[in-house]
Amino acid sequence: MNGEEEILWSSNVSTSQVNSIALLQDSGNFVLVDHLNNGSTIWQSFEHPSDSIVPKMSISENTRTGERIEVKSWRSPWDPNFGNFSLLMNSGFIPQVYIWKGSQPYWRSGQWNGQIFIGVQDMYSVSSDGFNVVNNREGTVYLTGPGDFDFLTKFVLDWKGNLVQSYWDVNETTWKIIWSTPNNDCEVYGMCGPFGSCNHLESPICSCLKGFEPKHREEWEKGNWASGCLRRKVLQCEVRNNSGDSSKEDGFLKIGSIKLPDFAERSSTREDQCRSQCLGNCSCIAYAYDSGIGCMSWNNNLIDIQQFQSRGEDLYIRMAHSELDHHKDIKKIVIPVILGFLTLCVCLFLCCRRMARRRGVKRKKINVLGDRSAVHMEELPVFSLDTLANATSQFHEDKKLGQGGFGPVYMGKLEDGKEIAVKKLSKASGQGLEEFMNEVLVISKVQHRNLVRLLGCCVDKEEKMLIYEYMPKKSLDVFLFDEGHRGILDWRKCSTIIEGVGRGLLYLHRDSRLKIIHRDLKPSNILLDNDFNPKISDFGMARIFGSDQDQADTRRVVGTYGYMAPEYAMKGRFSEKSDVFSFGVLVLEIISGRKSTSSWTETSSFSLFGYAWMLWKEEDLSTFIDPFILNPSSEMEIKKCIQIGLLCVQEFAEDRPSISSVLAMLTSETTSIPTPSQPAFTERHDCIFKMCNETNCTLNNISITNITGR
Repeated sequence: MNGEEEILWSSNVSTSQVNSIALLQDSGNFVLVDHLNNGSTIWQSFEHPSDSIVPKMSISENTRTGERIEVKSWRSPWDPNFGNFSLLMNSGFIPQVYIWKGSQPYWRSGQWNGQIFIGVQDMYSVSSDGFNVVNNREGTVYLTGPGDFDFLTKFVLDWKGNLVQSYWDVNETTWKIIWSTPNNDCEVYGMCGPFGSCNHLESPICSCLKGFEPKHREEWEKGNWASGCLRRKVLQCEVRNNSGDSSKEDGFLKIGSIKLPDFAERSSTREDQCRSQCLGNCSCIAYAYDSGIGCMSWNNNLIDIQQFQSRGEDLYIRMAHSELDHHKDIKKIVIPVILGFLTLCVCLFLCCRRMARRRGVKRKKINVLGDRSAVHMEELPVFSLDTLANATSQFHEDKKLGQGGFGPVYMGKLEDGKEIAVKKLSKASGQGLEEFMNEVLVISKVQHRNLVRLLGCCVDKEEKMLIYEYMPKKSLDVFLFDEGHRGILDWRKCSTIIEGVGRGLLYLHRDSRLKIIHRDLKPSNILLDNDFNPKISDFGMARIFGSDQDQADTRRVVGTYGYMAPEYAMKGRFSEKSDVFSFGVLVLEIISGRKSTSSWTETSSFSLFGYAWMLWKEEDLSTFIDPFILNPSSEMEIKKCIQIGLLCVQEFAEDRPSISSVLAMLTSETTSIPTPSQPAFTERHDCIFKMCNETNCTLNNISITNITGR
């Protein structure tokens, strides 16, 4: 009660006991006990949980009375009222745990086999994961909370519907996440509908099981998979019941490493009889066997199937004989050949391994075929998909560093503790194999302290990934354009970044064994290490020049508007000077703290270049400088950098300095700096692209004649 004796909360228990005592136990359980009746419990908070499960706590279901103890999420991070999600136990035929969103299932643990929930890919044992299911033989099945670990742990159902396991870090005095679910779309219940299978590493993530096709193909192709799939061929069991034909018996198709579907029924049938039992029952459409559960069968739609990368169970789906003949015939012919081939492969593998040991290094060679050519990558470490999936917690959203045109980038940690950044080619990306192979080809041949280092790659079926050194400060745009981070950059750090990017470009243009034009230099492609040393990244758009080549033309203009030189954006012509233009934009953004596309005044259409040019002519460059980096001791140096930046963004390529000249001007106090001419994309181009009524926006004096028919 509050000071006005108004009830704020009540256990809602009616008791006539006048000697009841309230206790907060060491377990965290708040109990009301009868002091006179041997301390029997009248009410306890563990039977009325909020959003958390702690040690010695449980959720349960009584099959006789229908009573349940369930966990309910908060309405929001700040509102502890019950939200939309609930975690509950369903004993059913086989115990399972569900997260419900309102009246619909949202996540499912899979079946309990006495040791683990087989639908949770990362669960290995009771002792390591903390779950246990207990049947008291009186109608109640309990899911107990985390066990007695050496550290404090808990499970929380957060307001978004995620079940998160955390432990208390005594040294850092904070909760740290061990595991959470759902951590990708495939873990959401029934994502792909009946007879659909979900694999979050593929695009699209949903596909029909073998022998099935989309129920509504047009909706399926649009990414609406809720209607699921239908069987292509009618089962012989159904035909025989209608016509009496028994010429062709149904069979079973094995699908391995999956999360078994919902609504399984259990029987005590032995493993060797499980198949024949299902085959003899026309209602049985699939079966599976787990040593901890026994024989399982399904009589209705197969829903909530997920493809695992490791572990998982085998599901045998009933198929028409015509769907199996092809496979059987192939097996009869090919099995002897395969056995011989495998024997040969083993011998070759042993020989190669022995040779690799002698060389003292293990390298792989990959030949990836594009549409028209083959690109060979030699002496480049190759990572397996499983290694990268484990390093990034199965590409969990919490590990995601960002998203670019190429695809998402994830932070990972290898088994030896080394931190990496994994750049994953998205199938929805506008970029493809050409850009992927181009980046491998370019960056594997260059090494410089101001270029991000490529550690290896992964090509596994449809998956293509690049593995880089991990840059803890992420990219430069975070510190330039995020108000919460902008104050971290002082002029000393900014000067280091400008000079470092310049040195990286100089290496690409002049000092490396290949002459490389980056074509997409911008803040998001400048990564920073712990000391704010810059490293140029993302070479998917880069082009290699011959030693005697100065420029090239392309019909495919790629890059980012606002950073592209005018001759490249309009004519597809690129050279070293187009990279110098992008560098000039970068310098002006660093000094101003504003994006090149920002509006600079309320009444003017000035671009970043136009605004800097106007202040240059008015000799008022102090107004252009970000207050975070402006101080009297560095003002002259910053103004010099603005002048250099204006030289780099001049309209005509021949007027711009080379990157070597830029570095000489940046680092030398004696080198004279030319006077810049008008930058590109300022007033005169505004006239072309914008409709204006002002006199100075007239392009010519030609009048327009109205044509009237006679």
